[in-house]
Amino acid sequence: MACLLETPIRMSVLSEVTASSRHYVDRLFDPDPQKVLQGVIDMKNAVIGNNKQKANLIVLGAVPRLLYLLQQETSSTELKTECAVVLGSLAMGTENNVKSLLDCHIIPALLQGLLSPDLKFIEACLRCLRTIFTSPVTPEELLYTDATVIPHLMALLSRSRYTQEYICQIFSHCCKGPDHQTILFNHGAVQNIAHLLTSASYKVRMQALKCFSVLAFENPQVSMTLVNVLVDGELLPQIFVKMLQRDKPIEMQLTSAKCLTYMCRAGAIRTDDNCIVLKTLPCLVRMCSKERLLEERVEGAETLAYLIEPDVELQRIASITDHLIAMLADYFKYPSSVSAITDIKRLDHDLKHAHELRQAAFKLYASLGANDEDIRKKIIETENMMDRIVTGLSESSVKVRLAAVRCLHSLSRSVQQLRTSFQDHAVWKPLMKVLQNAPDEILVVASSMLCNLLLEFSPSKEPILESGAVELLCGLTQSENPALRVNGIWALMNMAFQAEQKIKADILRSLSTEQLFRLLSDSDLNVLMKTLGLLRNLLSTRPHIDKIMSTHGKQIMQAVTLILEGEHNIEVKEQTLCILANIADGTTAKELIMTNDDILQKIKYYMGHSHVKLQLAAMFCISNLIWNEEEGSQERQDKLRDMGIVDILHKLSQSPDSNLCDKAKMALQQYLA
Repeated sequence: MACLLETPIRMSVLSEVTASSRHYVDRLFDPDPQKVLQGVIDMKNAVIGNNKQKANLIVLGAVPRLLYLLQQETSSTELKTECAVVLGSLAMGTENNVKSLLDCHIIPALLQGLLSPDLKFIEACLRCLRTIFTSPVTPEELLYTDATVIPHLMALLSRSRYTQEYICQIFSHCCKGPDHQTILFNHGAVQNIAHLLTSASYKVRMQALKCFSVLAFENPQVSMTLVNVLVDGELLPQIFVKMLQRDKPIEMQLTSAKCLTYMCRAGAIRTDDNCIVLKTLPCLVRMCSKERLLEERVEGAETLAYLIEPDVELQRIASITDHLIAMLADYFKYPSSVSAITDIKRLDHDLKHAHELRQAAFKLYASLGANDEDIRKKIIETENMMDRIVTGLSESSVKVRLAAVRCLHSLSRSVQQLRTSFQDHAVWKPLMKVLQNAPDEILVVASSMLCNLLLEFSPSKEPILESGAVELLCGLTQSENPALRVNGIWALMNMAFQAEQKIKADILRSLSTEQLFRLLSDSDLNVLMKTLGLLRNLLSTRPHIDKIMSTHGKQIMQAVTLILEGEHNIEVKEQTLCILANIADGTTAKELIMTNDDILQKIKYYMGHSHVKLQLAAMFCISNLIWNEEEGSQERQDKLRDMGIVDILHKLSQSPDSNLCDKAKMALQQYLA
């Protein structure tokens, strides 16, 4: 019976709450403007910190009425201001509240309010806009829909410290990508915001700093401009350096370090500049210590990973600063059983976000180990590191999995580690699992790493082959994503290098000649080059060459002809001629060249080409065809002599290129022997 009673009780409570909220909304329709104003003020006091009340008022239709009053010319400025304050308070509730406000077209109404001459009303509108635009459910594009909005916001920057704080906050949240950066930059964001860095208000300085970090990110134009901006006789980078000193608030240190990092990565500050080596890098390493809050450690590690990613010297400096490699190991032990966190709310928050620490640590390890063998060794020797990465590969968070794969990929560039740690931990097993079913961004990195595990000196090569890698990789070559096609074909190329006949046959069978030809006509140059590399590796060692050419000779010769006739670069044609040279090295396969006058004419043409690389590749074909010790060499030599090949060899024996000259002389020896 209790179950039956539960619903009516709930309903009566709800109608009671709704009824208590109803009178707030009813008062907004009072004919007396003074009573309406008082009603809005009472509503403001009722909703502060009360999400339930906010939701009720939205359901009861308070928002359209508040917006109507806010836009009415007959409304007093005080009433308009109070309406904006209540709307701002409603926006501070849940994401659903913000969605309801957006559905009522609150943004155009508030932007219209910014045209008012009254500063208090403008500030209230901006505060509400700030709250709405900082919500994840608000599309940033809404700020840029009307072209007059940005210049008007720039003009309002000078009105008060509140307009400065709110506008900078709106800009930093709504600047997502190069298009937004360009709009803000073209409307004078740099000049208008620079002087705010010396404001008396900490909040204004902080929001201005955040603006510069989003404007400079991956933007050379903005970064180059920032380097030369003067504020009170001081260059902007010098101001940023002052802001990342230890006595400044952590938030300020971190954001200044981000500004300098982004300017450095955009090419505006050299990587060996003191402000990077002696100031920015040590500051970011400090942020990784366990004394810092979780989000500071995450941001510090991720920014440092981005700063050092392309630069070997910065990677070396970072690796020996404050025992960073060991410090990052703590990111995996958080929160520990002896954690100093006494604040239950903080502990709850950190438990929910601990995966972000692991993600950040993997990212930074990946950057640290990108180039230097000694650093990779240090990372791998850090306690349980390989186990942690392997665990990371199967985490539920896509971002952690991606960071773990990136870290593994970075470490897999080491020949020694491929032979030792990677084998000891059978890394290939979880990696193959990742490749079975993952988003493209993970697949790209995981398949790239598989290319390294399939190199001929890697002990993982055999077990990977046995676990069905051929089908998986052939599947990747059919992907819409060119990066996956490249990695699929690259891994197959590595797999085919000095492989047994059975493996080569498996590759050809799984790939199919149709797919091979599709790849040979792929619009992506990398795909084409790697496919030619695969063909070259398949067509190596005589028995294999003869076997493959006996079953696929016609199609392969057709593909070679098409490429040599096509509009391709030197590298592509060189690879294709090298494939022909391999075919010419076969016992029976070489007849496919000798009976194809079209191909012979092409080889002759490339012997006389202006590019030495192509001449050399064509020479290899000829040398393999005329080699004396092989059956039928006399007939082949005679046919090629009749074509004028000997005359070309005499010419090439006088070549200023010593390599080409030697090869021509060696070929002529075959005729004289």
